[in-house]
Amino acid sequence: MRHADRRYVVALTLLGVVTAGLVLAQAEALATVLSGGGGLGLLIGVVAARAVFVWLGRVVAQREAASVKAALRKRVLRDGSGSTGAVTTLVVKGLDAIEPYLAGYLPQVVVSVTVPVAVLVRLSFADWTAALTIALTLPLVPVFAALVGMHTRERTRRQWEGLAEVGGHFLDVVRGLGTLRMFGRAAAQAQTVRAMAGAHASATMRTLRVAFLSALVLELVATLSVALVAVPVGLRLLHGGVTLHVALLVLLLAPEAYLPLRAAGAQFHASAEGLAVLEQAFAVRPPAVVAGRRPPDLRVATIEVDGVSVRYPGRDGLVLDRVSLRLSPGERVALVGPSGVGKSSLLAVLLGEVEPCAGRVLVDGVDLRELDRAEWLRQLAWVPQRPTLFPGTVGENIALGSDGVDVVSAARAVGLGDLVDARHTLSAGERQRVALARALVRDSAQVLLLDEPTSRLDGRTEDTVLRVAREWFTRESSRSRTALIVAHRPALLGEVDRVVELR
Repeated sequence: MRHADRRYVVALTLLGVVTAGLVLAQAEALATVLSGGGGLGLLIGVVAARAVFVWLGRVVAQREAASVKAALRKRVLRDGSGSTGAVTTLVVKGLDAIEPYLAGYLPQVVVSVTVPVAVLVRLSFADWTAALTIALTLPLVPVFAALVGMHTRERTRRQWEGLAEVGGHFLDVVRGLGTLRMFGRAAAQAQTVRAMAGAHASATMRTLRVAFLSALVLELVATLSVALVAVPVGLRLLHGGVTLHVALLVLLLAPEAYLPLRAAGAQFHASAEGLAVLEQAFAVRPPAVVAGRRPPDLRVATIEVDGVSVRYPGRDGLVLDRVSLRLSPGERVALVGPSGVGKSSLLAVLLGEVEPCAGRVLVDGVDLRELDRAEWLRQLAWVPQRPTLFPGTVGENIALGSDGVDVVSAARAVGLGDLVDARHTLSAGERQRVALARALVRDSAQVLLLDEPTSRLDGRTEDTVLRVAREWFTRESSRSRTALIVAHRPALLGEVDRVVELR
């Protein structure tokens, strides 16, 4: 991203230099035409060239803004922690506010440096008194812009903090709406959100008022400065102190010297919210990574679930209550029990997705929470009840779990050989077979977790799934492969060594 930023600055600088040259050329050509010297064709060409470079600058700026927004969204989503509402507000709405800064303010800052310098250099050779007047009055514009801008920036920062607070609070209210209604607090929270939204609207209007007043100040300063140049030049022209060509050149270039600074001031106020958002986006830091121990080899390790209890936020009672289970290497165990007893939650505990509120999972005597999670997951293969498929072909979805194994062969093994390149909507049975193929291509996986893989399948598809699962068990090193299967149908029970019932 830094390399792209450097290229963007270089591109803006080149465009600014070319723009400054075209401004001078346009003023010279127009002064020549108005003073009767001809050159209308040259003037038209210069105006056309300036329009092309203005368009090119906007294209470059818009593309850079889109690229930076996409990169920042990925960074915030990857590293964001803490308030989910604040992160959501930042990603969904906040980062769009940086576009006026990247595509409007930064290009205008470059032009506000190159064009005034070029104008002063040119006028110092044409009329040094006009150049001196511009040099003395030009700093007034950025000075007034800075004075007003500091005030505007602080107001904008408070406005954005208010928006983030409203977004975060609103999301938390929506997520806990069921609990609020149960305790009769929904109406009170609705009033709180309404009050916060009203306060944010008031802060936004105060910020806009300051921005509009600052634009008026900048316009007034620039207009008075141009008048200080134009009036003396006009009087000197009447008395023969300057030629018509020089007078026209001064009158045409003087506004061009102030115009970029005025535009930069206006763009700054439009981009002030983007600056506040950028500060917050760069303040997002990835959570501290604690290096875990390398997991034991699951081909020879014993997995022990020791008195595990699980409680989900917002739900009464325990989903799992002091469950104990021992998985020996190469053993195939089926979990059975009524719906809601916590079979899928136990698999989630083994995957590390859910942390028990009591008890622990031991892998060769080592607590699962102390192990490196990425290395732990590398030795697992999971087939959920409702597999998630991502945009792309069937083969690309199977390849998500690939360790370099032939994806086409895996697709054929589950009866999807004709659909490897397909992108159409799959049936429930086909989706289940895609998930099974993902597990099939993971040679590094030594433990298979199957969560009711045949619960929504017809008889023929169920036979295919059972055949593939049987082949997975009986592949090379089959005695070292372990399986934990959540089963509802009797057909699965014939593939296991023992059955454990959860109550």
